[in-house]
Amino acid sequence: MSSASSSPPKVSVVVPVYNPGPHMDELIDSLLHQTMAPGEFEVIFVDDGSTDGTGARLDRLAAEHPHFEVVHIPNSGWPSRPRNLGIERARGRYVQFADNDDWFGAEALQRLYAYAEENGSDVVVGRMAGRGRGVPRELFRKNLPDARPEKSALVDSLTPHKMFRRSFLLDHGLRFPEGRRRLEDHVFVMAAYFAARRISVLADYVCYYHVARPDHSNAGFRAFDPAGYFGNLREALDIVDANTEPGAVRDRLHRRWLRVETVERLSGKRFLDAPEEWRADFFREARALVAERFGPGVAAGLPARQRAAAELLVQDRIDAVRELAAWERAVRARATVSAPSAEEITATGELLSGGSPLTFTHRADGADALAVPVPGIPAEALDVTKALRNAKMDVLARRRGGAEEFFVPSRTSLTRVPDPGDPGGFRTVHTTVARLAPDTLNSGRNAGTWDLKVRINSCGWQRDAPLPLSLLIATDGAPPVLTTPPARPVTVLRLKRAARRRTAALLARLRALV
Repeated sequence: MSSASSSPPKVSVVVPVYNPGPHMDELIDSLLHQTMAPGEFEVIFVDDGSTDGTGARLDRLAAEHPHFEVVHIPNSGWPSRPRNLGIERARGRYVQFADNDDWFGAEALQRLYAYAEENGSDVVVGRMAGRGRGVPRELFRKNLPDARPEKSALVDSLTPHKMFRRSFLLDHGLRFPEGRRRLEDHVFVMAAYFAARRISVLADYVCYYHVARPDHSNAGFRAFDPAGYFGNLREALDIVDANTEPGAVRDRLHRRWLRVETVERLSGKRFLDAPEEWRADFFREARALVAERFGPGVAAGLPARQRAAAELLVQDRIDAVRELAAWERAVRARATVSAPSAEEITATGELLSGGSPLTFTHRADGADALAVPVPGIPAEALDVTKALRNAKMDVLARRRGGAEEFFVPSRTSLTRVPDPGDPGGFRTVHTTVARLAPDTLNSGRNAGTWDLKVRINSCGWQRDAPLPLSLLIATDGAPPVLTTPPARPVTVLRLKRAARRRTAALLARLRALV
């Protein structure tokens, strides 16, 4: 079925679909309740050979809603071909991609379109919220009408869930690499970033909700072959290399793939819980990639905890990487709050490792170093002198029952507390004064209960800790009310998790003594 409107729509939403079952309900509901009028946008569902009755369901939906269209194709095995067909089929001035298990904020299409028109944007990155999935954080601190990949955190956002000017995609022949493969979105998005005249970031309203299915059956969570994975990763690096000269800018962009796709996969629970054979394969392929593609300036710009893992990778010490991962797994944040009011709160927090404060060492040469329980890591890899100067603790508000999350305006300071049992040893304590400004939450679309928490960003860690406070915002304009939420029940699962953290920390300490 095709769109009934004769005039081109403002936006074409392209959705690749394969056996989503009920996981597509929220997307459909969000599309039916957009504030942009149905005649101003179209939705193109490309059914990639679904076998669960989804095709017939979409046909019925399109019969009821003229701005919905369904294209049926034989199963291609991955979202790239459906997305490419959607680009070819689209009539809108802009193309917005979505996955069949995610959904949109009610004003998303209207706001993204207006922002693109206001700024003459080829690409607009709308604020994302994650439900069980990680999303960029620093990128969405504020609106950025004109962002560049070499000067912002754009490289942290490489999923395709963005709005693209359709003529821009056609003029540059931008398409997703097809076939069963990984990181196809990295190749597409990086090519778009470099080709775009203007990229804009809309950060003051949650446009897109990125969702993990309860069974983690999303394509991005499936097991993968390390050799093929790093082969696909090299294609994204090729795009960076074709658009930059050797030096600081290229190193900074390359660092994203070393940090996120390589070192982070050697860290914490993700690495420890993987099958041993897969760990060995991944380690081998990662080591080959680092030697082949990343110069020394790439790892040098990583935070200390990730530099340490990268150094152990180069040293070919997979057992030491596992020890470091076990120690890191126990790192968490702790926070308290004092003098709360409906206008302002003061929070204090620090990082812990296995229940004890994370510690550092002030060396004789005047530098500060991260104290880790793994020997043989060069001193320069553990240097945190600059990182501690830049460490911070933000206060955030997260809407209860949803995934919207926003930074609260605040100012932060850091105190070094000497360790009485270790000359030169110290821990760090953060103090943050936050101003509770409800109008900054989701551009004023903020009715509901917002739970407060802190996020400590230090030496490569980003760890959250809840605060015993919630902000209640009424729909009738009444003043916000600060409350203490009910205590969370101590479940068996939480007790087991705490026991695992303590055991991991104890094992790490014992290994350090051997």
